[in-house]
Amino acid sequence: MIEAAMIEQLKQVFQRLEAPVHLVYRPSQHPKQSDLKTMLEQLDETSPNVVVREEGEASDVPRFHMETDAGPNGIRFIGIPGGHEFTSLVLAILNTDGKGKLPDDVLVQRVRRLKGPIRLRTFISLSCENCPDVVQALNLMATFHPDFEHTMVDGEFASDEIETLKIQGVPSVIDGDDLVHSGKSSFGDLLAKLEGRFGSEAASAEPVDLGAFDVAIVGGGPAGASSAIYSARKGLRTVLITDRLGGQLQDTKGIENMISIPYTEGPQLTADLQKHMDAYDIELLEHRRVTKVEPHGKGEPVGLALDSGETLTAGSLIIATGAKWRELGVDGEKEFGGRGVHFCPHCDGPYYKGKDIAVIGGGNSGVEAALDLAGIVKSVTVFEFMPELKADAVLVKKLESLPNAKVIKNAKTTRVVGDDGRVNALEYEDRESGETVTVPLEGVFVQIGLVPNSAFLKGVVEMNRYGEILVDEKGRTSQPHIYAAGDVTTTPYKQIVVALGEGAKAGLAAYEDQMVA
Repeated sequence: MIEAAMIEQLKQVFQRLEAPVHLVYRPSQHPKQSDLKTMLEQLDETSPNVVVREEGEASDVPRFHMETDAGPNGIRFIGIPGGHEFTSLVLAILNTDGKGKLPDDVLVQRVRRLKGPIRLRTFISLSCENCPDVVQALNLMATFHPDFEHTMVDGEFASDEIETLKIQGVPSVIDGDDLVHSGKSSFGDLLAKLEGRFGSEAASAEPVDLGAFDVAIVGGGPAGASSAIYSARKGLRTVLITDRLGGQLQDTKGIENMISIPYTEGPQLTADLQKHMDAYDIELLEHRRVTKVEPHGKGEPVGLALDSGETLTAGSLIIATGAKWRELGVDGEKEFGGRGVHFCPHCDGPYYKGKDIAVIGGGNSGVEAALDLAGIVKSVTVFEFMPELKADAVLVKKLESLPNAKVIKNAKTTRVVGDDGRVNALEYEDRESGETVTVPLEGVFVQIGLVPNSAFLKGVVEMNRYGEILVDEKGRTSQPHIYAAGDVTTTPYKQIVVALGEGAKAGLAAYEDQMVA
């Protein structure tokens, strides 16, 4: 089941294990139990510290959990974690022994302060590219919290539960019968959500002062990474603060317009950026957000406060926070989030096989989503606000050739309609006639562009009406010593290669201005 080459790699990886990690599976008569048993037995051969055994009452589906010599550590799996989730299994083994990429002490303390008991299940699909991030984050939390249990559930083995819980998208995190989270997320976002749901023991009232830096970069995408590398190369003490390293790159599948690199994918490019940053003295603060920026007078440092309770100052601040998916802002959108309303066609499209769905947005992303979904669903209708689609002509032509695709133009979406926890229609206004029309369907995929991640800077720097930060030719903002680069700015053409160049430019400008001052 695990290829020979992979087994050899795992032998090298698991040499780092210092204590036994037990993989305990339950007996089962399920037809795929033998597949699980084979996978676990192969893992058992990779290291003397990977110990596999059968124990417990019979189960109706394949399942296993992890233990240390002290007992269970809260990580559980229902199903066979292959595909994208195989990495989650490997990391869970490493994390159980305190190995692998672990959160820093500030984040670990936040996890330990969560009020237990916490019992979560994450329903996934093995083809879902966003699911592993959520599974791995919650597994990590379970290893640090004494009363935290997390179970990955492959939807293939839980069809009745999926129907009962009305799950229509993955990953879906469930507490009891309640949907806690649906869709892509990061360690930091999930931790904040759990703090809000379960509560947290009081932390020290005193903020943690991280000290003074020459340059602070906020944002871990291409622009932020480029700024950090250029700053560090100039000998400046540099810190990069980010909620999620890579930003939008993590959600980008194929990249074919990176000059000199004919093809790569977002996660790979993210890994390459991190590897490049690791070559320099750059302090990385992941899973954090800046909550307050305090610009000071001439010659004075900029003050930053983080949601982690930490503070720092910097001679220069570079904003490279990028953008996020734009929401419709209509009734029903949030109510049916993850249960009929989605933003990721690759992740949630398979749940709509043989069903009627809508894509909102006629730009490239919307039409590309419709083309992808058309091969799965019964029918796809693209709703475009303007009189014509904005996508490239070649994409529009391909869409028009599909027998199960339809386009409605001059359509202003007004409401997502649903009942009993599920979407059953979309309501829109015909902008020509003013008539309100209701279209029966079962899923809505929103693809209407991006909105800059700049809200935390309101009143600090000048922005346009779209929330983009106004910058000059060197990335300077309206506030001295504060710069911005990438998709969060007014710079035209939201492209990776442009963001890389703009980030470098902002880093050089910050250095130049500090030398002149």
